[in-house]
Amino acid sequence: MRRHYPLHIHISTLFLALILLVCGVLGGIGYTLSTGLLEESAAGLTAGNSREALLEMRRIIEPAEVAARLLSLQPVTSAASLKERLNSLRFLRQALDSSPALSSLYIGYADGDFFLVGRVGHGSEAEASKAPARATYVVQSIERAGPQPRGRFIYLDADLKAVREDDRPDYAEAYDPRQRPWFKQALTSSVQVKTPPYLFYSSRKVGTTLANRASNGRAVVGADILLHTLGDTLARQAVTPGSEMVLVNSTGYALAYGDASRMVLASPEGDGSPVLARVDELGVPALVPLLATVRSMGGNTTQTLRVKVKGDDWRASVTPLLLEGVPPLYIVTAIPESELMAGALQLIRHSAISTLLVLLLTVPLTWLLARSISRSLGSLASEAEAIRHFEFSQPIVVESSIREVSELARTMDGMKRTIRRFLEISQAVAAEQNFDQLLPRLLDDALTAAGARAGVLYLAEERQLNPAAARDDTGLALAGKLLSINLDHVGPLLGAALAAGQPRADCLQPEDVVSLGLATVDLAGASHAIAVPLLNRQRELVGTMLLVGDSDTDSRRLSFVKALAASAAVSLESKALIKAQKELFEAFIKLIAAAIDAKSPYTGGHCKRVPELTRMLAEAACAATSGPYRDFTMTDDDREAVHVAAWLHDCGKVTTPEYVVDKATKLETIYDRLHEVRMRFEVLKRDAEISCLKAIANGASEEAARARLAAEWQQIDADFAFVASCNEGGEFMAPQRIERLQSIARRTWLRTLDDSIGIAQEEKLRKARAPRAPLPVVEALLADKPEHLFPRRAQDRMPENNRWGFRMNIPALLYDRGEIYNLAIGRGTLTEEERYKINEHIVQTLIMLEDLPFPKHLREVPKIAGGHHEKMDGSGYPRKLRCEEMSPLARMMAIADIFEALTAIDRPYKHGKTLSEAIAIMFRMQQEQHIDGDLFALFLRSGVHLDYALRFMKPEQIDAVDVDALLDAALSPGPAG
Repeated sequence: MRRHYPLHIHISTLFLALILLVCGVLGGIGYTLSTGLLEESAAGLTAGNSREALLEMRRIIEPAEVAARLLSLQPVTSAASLKERLNSLRFLRQALDSSPALSSLYIGYADGDFFLVGRVGHGSEAEASKAPARATYVVQSIERAGPQPRGRFIYLDADLKAVREDDRPDYAEAYDPRQRPWFKQALTSSVQVKTPPYLFYSSRKVGTTLANRASNGRAVVGADILLHTLGDTLARQAVTPGSEMVLVNSTGYALAYGDASRMVLASPEGDGSPVLARVDELGVPALVPLLATVRSMGGNTTQTLRVKVKGDDWRASVTPLLLEGVPPLYIVTAIPESELMAGALQLIRHSAISTLLVLLLTVPLTWLLARSISRSLGSLASEAEAIRHFEFSQPIVVESSIREVSELARTMDGMKRTIRRFLEISQAVAAEQNFDQLLPRLLDDALTAAGARAGVLYLAEERQLNPAAARDDTGLALAGKLLSINLDHVGPLLGAALAAGQPRADCLQPEDVVSLGLATVDLAGASHAIAVPLLNRQRELVGTMLLVGDSDTDSRRLSFVKALAASAAVSLESKALIKAQKELFEAFIKLIAAAIDAKSPYTGGHCKRVPELTRMLAEAACAATSGPYRDFTMTDDDREAVHVAAWLHDCGKVTTPEYVVDKATKLETIYDRLHEVRMRFEVLKRDAEISCLKAIANGASEEAARARLAAEWQQIDADFAFVASCNEGGEFMAPQRIERLQSIARRTWLRTLDDSIGIAQEEKLRKARAPRAPLPVVEALLADKPEHLFPRRAQDRMPENNRWGFRMNIPALLYDRGEIYNLAIGRGTLTEEERYKINEHIVQTLIMLEDLPFPKHLREVPKIAGGHHEKMDGSGYPRKLRCEEMSPLARMMAIADIFEALTAIDRPYKHGKTLSEAIAIMFRMQQEQHIDGDLFALFLRSGVHLDYALRFMKPEQIDAVDVDALLDAALSPGPAG
């Protein structure tokens, strides 16, 4: 195994031998001369630092001493109530403001009362957090005049206005100034008492306390002074960047240091109370040996010494700091010799310039070394280029004797594998089209990436997290059922992850198990978990994953899960949007179909049943193992196209007028015009009666006149009955019936009223085509008038070479409502124009669907939907396509459309055919090349006709069908799909 060395060793070995030789000779003299000068300078700076520290302490303490002495002379020392003591607030504020280091002033009274004024934050952080936002000062008061001691905290703003007052009974019970050392010492002393610097318990800062007995002798005035600024002063006075300076007491405990956070340690008793760190506990190895020197100091002289720590030399000194009324303090200074002697070393570096000639001799060796390095680095550069081009097929294998190069190669190989894995997961997730299948796929990939044994994926909906997938690391669903979770009660771990907006890994708490309901899926015993929020591009929560394991997760794996979660959230959002759009589109096409079915009772549930029957026939073709359709297959996209086409196959019916679709009699439009014809016959009967009465009045025989009237009435009634029977459209109109109809139509009646007033403008324009006759006018009983003709407008015409390929015979008129023309219809109730209008729905269907911007996989929807009225021999409509010009799916829909129409039970104008009747009709249709014979055979052989009948037909419609006999008949073969 090859041994690896750091890169700087290879280069330094070649250069240092030459450079040090020359620099040692040239720099030795300068180093010797400068060393003494630098040592003397360091000693002078250390002495100056001690003086500066002493001045700083006096600057801090002296204003407080004056304030305490002045306060001892104030009336507040004799005040008996809080109200009286508050009168001295302005003096106390002025005293506090006179010294930034003065944190609080207070008075302890002989009767146990206590009055303190301090800045907010002079105590503990917990107490400071209770203060109102506008509070600047706080008054702490204890009064023992009543039956119970009363403690109060009064928060004041900068103008000494009360912001809030809190009663603190526990404060009065726990604190008695008469028991404090400063009170006892000052009460028996005629001079000011000053404590040695110590660590304030509440604020964890170093300070000292001053106390004066009041002039009346019944109270003691105290002041707390913080010395934390001394640390900053010492830091500023550092001789070199690496110098260490600390102020200690005679026992070696640190009182001021540049990094104040190191000065306070937890008590070794484990009671949580803070203690000061000794000089050897500051985390600076060079200061450790100086503890013994500090404790042995007895005089007022500075002690200097040299310390060697981990191979580095330090110059150290311990200087006394004398302050009146305070035990001796010491400034401990430690300076790295390398920094102290930086000037001397600088001389040596300058002298190295003279060694340039020597360095030139090393160029060949440097070139050889560079070649050795560049060979490995060049290989790594090629691998980096491969990664840039997303080539991950080969691992990175680079051998080098340089440790950094080898480590870089291993790191790049790990990076390459991580990127490849991430891309593979992202590509697999992106390729999944089914949203419901995407969810467990995302969860499985996350479980693999995190090394977890189980997980749950939730989807966010408003303020709820709904479980969407719960699986273990084997890909099996977890047993049990998870409930939805309110976002306000998700447990500590998931709550922290949601608040931070990024994955969190931690131990599972009992609150997590209860909040997430993990016990219901046998995860109550899990110990660790990763909570992974899934945020979309707008940083909105779309879901979350909880990955459960039995051990903690390292930071690298958590970072990978975080990256995977970001990609998964985007995919989840995209697929959810696609699913929502598909569901909206699905609802929209079903809405159109439902509207068409609801528009007319003559279509019933046709638009709902045809899609189902088409699907059944298509699946039967996919399942076929023999015959023309044995190789027929459908993808999910094909199934979606068939589904959409089947639901929209009659969408053009929205343009077909209801009175045409629902036309039950020959004269019916929006109303049945037979009523108008009947009124004319009524007029004829009245005219006959009037003629009879006139004849009798003129002397004719009444008996003969009434006999003629009865005969005429009988003839009129018979004629009307015949016209009415023609209107029903139930019988075939033979030539003799048409001849009688025309004979009846030639009878006349007298119209005395203008028929061009009170009507619509469009009808007026149609009447204007013929000249108006003066009233009264004799008119035929039945007529085909010019006003009955509705011309076909330009937009209703179809160009012969239209872009849709429609080939239909278009009537010249839009509608012909002539009375004789309509009553003479040979079969049914529809005229040629009306029949075209109904058939035109498929034209409108194709026009509407081809104008829709279908995505690529739905581009065949118009062809599938628009071909169900085509016939295999090319005689269908609207394009007259032949069998080979139609897709198999279009031919399937033609069969489904016909079979549903024959068997439908919800049409008011007919009864549904029995199963055998419908099959017999379709058998003839396939014999006549109207439907695909192979598909019809598959329809029967697969049993689709019977499956459909059992679901959608009445039991009495389902009778026996001899399928074998039909299949043995000579069916016309059609091309397979």
